[in-house]
Amino acid sequence: MGWSRGEVSLTLVNDRAMAKLNRETFGRRGPTNVIAFPVDLEGEVWEGANEVRSVTNRERQDGPPPVLGEVVISLETTRRQAAQAGWPFEELLAFYLIHGLLHLVGYHHDTPAAEAAMEARTWELLKMLKEREGANRKQQG
Repeated sequence: MGWSRGEVSLTLVNDRAMAKLNRETFGRRGPTNVIAFPVDLEGEVWEGANEVRSVTNRERQDGPPPVLGEVVISLETTRRQAAQAGWPFEELLAFYLIHGLLHLVGYHHDTPAAEAAMEARTWELLKMLKEREGANRKQQG
């Protein structure tokens, strides 16, 4: 994803907490599945691929890793959406985590082209994760 190392905060919440966060952050009613809050090395919010590159160039190899931001996922919404789609809960949870992480490194879905790129990268990373998980199971089994 363009980072050799980075720190991410993952917060898992219920629908009530997510609805409050969604309302306070975006002015939207009700819960959503995932919200990401990217930050740069100084703790200021950044957006866009060009700005991501500038932050990446400042990445330090000594000391603590840079903080990329926070991903918040509603477990209730994820569980409900997984059941509705007939998708394993753990897999959909991984999908939402990847989606949130991509937001932290500059991906967006505010235009059709950006949405297509983000969706393709999400599926690519989910596939890699599943392949790695399968290989680990073979080694252990």
